[in-house]
Amino acid sequence: MTEDWNSLVGWLQGHQEVFSLLCVVLLFLGAWLVNWVFKHILVRGLHKVLRSASVGQAIARSRVVARLANIVPALIISLGIAWIPELPEALVTVVRNVAHGFIVLTIGLAIAAILDIINDMWQQRPDAHRKPIKGYVQVMKIVVYIIATILVVATLMDRSPVILLSGIGAMAAVLMLIFQDTLLSLVASVQITSNDIIRVGDWVEMPQLNADGFVIDIALHTVKVQNWDKTITNVPTKRFITDSFKNWRGMFESGGRRIRRSIFIDQNSIHFLSIDECEHLQQFSLLDGYLKKKKEEIEAWNQNLIANGHKPINARRVTNIGTFRAYVEQYLKNHPRLHKDMMMVVRQQNLSAEGIPLEIWCFTNTTAWVEYEAIQSDIFDHLLAILPEFGLRVFQNPSGADLQAMRQPLSQ
Repeated sequence: MTEDWNSLVGWLQGHQEVFSLLCVVLLFLGAWLVNWVFKHILVRGLHKVLRSASVGQAIARSRVVARLANIVPALIISLGIAWIPELPEALVTVVRNVAHGFIVLTIGLAIAAILDIINDMWQQRPDAHRKPIKGYVQVMKIVVYIIATILVVATLMDRSPVILLSGIGAMAAVLMLIFQDTLLSLVASVQITSNDIIRVGDWVEMPQLNADGFVIDIALHTVKVQNWDKTITNVPTKRFITDSFKNWRGMFESGGRRIRRSIFIDQNSIHFLSIDECEHLQQFSLLDGYLKKKKEEIEAWNQNLIANGHKPINARRVTNIGTFRAYVEQYLKNHPRLHKDMMMVVRQQNLSAEGIPLEIWCFTNTTAWVEYEAIQSDIFDHLLAILPEFGLRVFQNPSGADLQAMRQPLSQ
């Protein structure tokens, strides 16, 4: 056995090319074996230990340790290639430079993965939606990639990185032209974060880009908005600085949502209230104070009018639309689902061909959309149903049923 080994060694010494090739194969095989041991034993064991903590789970998902484990075989190849005899110096230099470049690239990717971990951990904070850092993380990753690219190229060319940086300085104008969108997005991200313009979870409206929904992600270049129909609109980040948009955050923070709707009243149904009508409306508890106060005010006015010798035709009287407006005001003030500390107005607007708009302006005590619509519908259901009690009609353009009712008396 010893004689066979000695003869093999003697034969290899006589054939240096074969011996060098065998050493290269053994070097790469050893590097692969070390890499396999690190990834399948050490890295897996480390991941099991790290999964017990939230930070460890993020590290395990990002494969940072697995990326760093690739450095070990590259170091073995870089150091071992110089010990193989009879290899051309140029080949040794190329292999070493490639190994060093791979190490730099691996470190750059690992740093980028660590930045992703930092962003994931930040998003788990309860106040992360107010100041997202995803845009800054993306900028730092771009910087890391640029530096890694420069170092890798310098390593492969076996030149100093300073030489490449001096060349890049001459290309600054070209780079600014290429990365102008990135630079504009970076400035926009800084302004959005510093001025607290939008947050993740805000409801925004940007009609010019068909965006109407909640912000679900703020990145360097785009802001993702999930519309009400569950579609996604990607809005360039800089558009939130250059274009106008509506942010509904103030509504949610106030705790009240505005109702602003009008009832169009047929002006032909407006008249002074008769004594019988006044007695009928006094049955409404919401009108007790109004009718009593109005009666005293009008009687004092009319007595003074008659005392000055004016005719009774100049006397003031109560109108049905004014009484209905007072009823609506009291109804809103006593409604349990309306916000009493916010503005509450019932007003007449300018006459139009569609009648007299009686506008109602108030706020619900909830911002939930479904509840808001239910409260709003409940209020107007009641007001439209009680309108005939005041001798008023809602204006409506003639429909087929109206024309048919008009023809019946003529046919009879």
